[in-house]
Amino acid sequence: GEPRKFDPKFRGPIHNRHCTDVICCVIFIVVILGYIALGIVAWVHGDPRKVIYPTDSYGQFCGQKDTLNENKTILFYFNILKCASPVVLINLQCPTTQLCVSKCPDRFATYIDVQASYRYRPDQWNYFRQFCKPGFNNPRKSVAQVLRDEDCPSMIIPSRPFLKRCFPDFSTKNGVLTVANQTTFKDGRGKTRNVTDLREAANGINNVLDARSVGMKIFEDYAISWYWILIGLFIAMIVSLLFLVLLRFTAGVLFWIFIFGVIGIIGYGIWHCYWEYDHLKGIPGSDLTVYDIGFQTDFRVYLQLRQTWLAFMIILCVVEIIIILMLIFLRNRIRIAIALLKEGSRAIGYIMSTLFYPIVTFILIAICISYWAVTAVFLATSGEPVYKVMANQTLCKYANLTCDPETFNTTNVTKLCPGAQCTFAFYGGESLYHKYIFIFQLANAFVFLWLVNFAIALGQCTLAGAFASYYWASRKPADIPLWPLFSSFGRAIRYHTGSLAFGALILAVVQLIRVILEYLDHKLKGTQNSFTRFLLCCLKCCFWCLEKFLKFINRNAYIMIAIYGKNFCTSAKEAFFLLMRNVVRVAVLDKVTDFLLFLGKILVAGGVGVLAFFFFTQRIQVFAQEAPALNYYWVPLLTVIIGSYLVAHGFFSVYAMCVDTLFLCFCEDLERNDGSTAKPYFMSASLHRILGKKELSPKKA
Repeated sequence: GEPRKFDPKFRGPIHNRHCTDVICCVIFIVVILGYIALGIVAWVHGDPRKVIYPTDSYGQFCGQKDTLNENKTILFYFNILKCASPVVLINLQCPTTQLCVSKCPDRFATYIDVQASYRYRPDQWNYFRQFCKPGFNNPRKSVAQVLRDEDCPSMIIPSRPFLKRCFPDFSTKNGVLTVANQTTFKDGRGKTRNVTDLREAANGINNVLDARSVGMKIFEDYAISWYWILIGLFIAMIVSLLFLVLLRFTAGVLFWIFIFGVIGIIGYGIWHCYWEYDHLKGIPGSDLTVYDIGFQTDFRVYLQLRQTWLAFMIILCVVEIIIILMLIFLRNRIRIAIALLKEGSRAIGYIMSTLFYPIVTFILIAICISYWAVTAVFLATSGEPVYKVMANQTLCKYANLTCDPETFNTTNVTKLCPGAQCTFAFYGGESLYHKYIFIFQLANAFVFLWLVNFAIALGQCTLAGAFASYYWASRKPADIPLWPLFSSFGRAIRYHTGSLAFGALILAVVQLIRVILEYLDHKLKGTQNSFTRFLLCCLKCCFWCLEKFLKFINRNAYIMIAIYGKNFCTSAKEAFFLLMRNVVRVAVLDKVTDFLLFLGKILVAGGVGVLAFFFFTQRIQVFAQEAPALNYYWVPLLTVIIGSYLVAHGFFSVYAMCVDTLFLCFCEDLERNDGSTAKPYFMSASLHRILGKKELSPKKA
């Protein structure tokens, strides 16, 4: 493009700024207000009790205060055999009457037996009656009619409450599944059935119960060891800080030790391959080719061939030569990268407050996630109860049609299908609001993505502004402005909310498309043909690459916004072309930084993890008495390792931002200035020395 025009008076992040991308800022504020409105509407219509409390066949909540069901907190199924799996019970309705009861049955009984003996054993009748429809007390009604009208269950089974629903009380005795020590039961319709039928009806409940007991144990472990977990995370924080501050002394050493280590290991590999190749000389069968042998599942066969070792040796030689050539040709770029890493460590040393900025981003994202989750739950539960006809006869043409429980008995459905009932099915609705609930959920997800990306963008721009003010200070640290982080945050919010929102919007659109593609892929798993699968795979791959590219562009655009205060598009364009003019430097710096920071994260997480392992398994003699007694020592251990990694990631993300900012400033510095007295460089003396031009002299003011 045409040569760029520079402002000769430029002295660091510009203070006389103006607002950028105002239209996007206005749209962003309107969208946030709309998001709040959506939350309020969802809150008015939604009712999370629909998730918390089970609903009986009359559309009433079990256990809700100030209702008839206040003390009846558990849902009881008349005929659990009709429910094939608990998934049906929890998500959809089971085609059997459901009632709220105060406690689950604790014995086997059938309606036939209880009705036959109600005169001389009224206590049994009174016990059974509590599982019948409220108000039913007519033991003279014929069994057939009672079962047809579903006034009472045909049988009750010893059950226990789970997820506020009665499920058969399974136990295993000598490897045989039993309910209350019995393997068979009467179904109340004249048949004796095996307990395994119940197991199928409540399939997976045992697994969930096991999971529940494991969950309780894990909770206990956390309750005992949270104090030590926090100490572990604090150690991780100290180690991360030390690693970053010491990088200015160790960056070069760490990098070169690792590189020469890799060269040494590959060199040893080449020697070993040659030794094996030479060793197999003259051994029968070793001169066969891979082609002669064909494909073998046991790979050790190939290790008997000289050709295999020769191939390994050639591959390792090529890799070794490539690494050595890269080191020779890129040695100066690598030295610049290492100098920038050291400079980054120095900058963080002067502006320590930046290391704790990720906490702000974390809080903002946590608020976004909470708001999104609550809104999603309220939206999902904002349906009205829908009632459907439930008929015992399979041929009833009205089965599964919607009905109104208040007028149901006056319709002719009951005449045509004796025993049919109008029972609660699920929560939904036909109104305008309910038709658009899916659209609202999408909007909720989209604004959530936009806000999260905005929070990240704000963090990047704030940090970039703080580190840029360090780079463009003529005398470091004397000329670094007071409170660089705070003033940079103020500038970003006051002038550049629009630009940051614009960048976040582009990313959010791509991420939403990716979410939709994942959703489609999940939905079409069983039905799709290979072409559809291939197409979806390509689209997912393309959008993944696009998102990575956009994140890279946005990050550098925010740095340019922080320095010059121009709008998003101009900043993105200038950043992109500036990076393209220094493309090799970018690649080298990127890889060197990534590698060192990855090494740091592994070092912190691994070191603290090993320490935690020895502590929680009581192998450190000094603290053996202090260590808590745990059910599973891996619970706090994994928490400490993952937590340490995340703590290190938080600190190192600041450092990566610092290095990227300094790099862009460095490239700008090279293009703007020539090291003369009129246009002195702003870079530090160590970077000068690497550039190695004699006429460069660090700016002394």
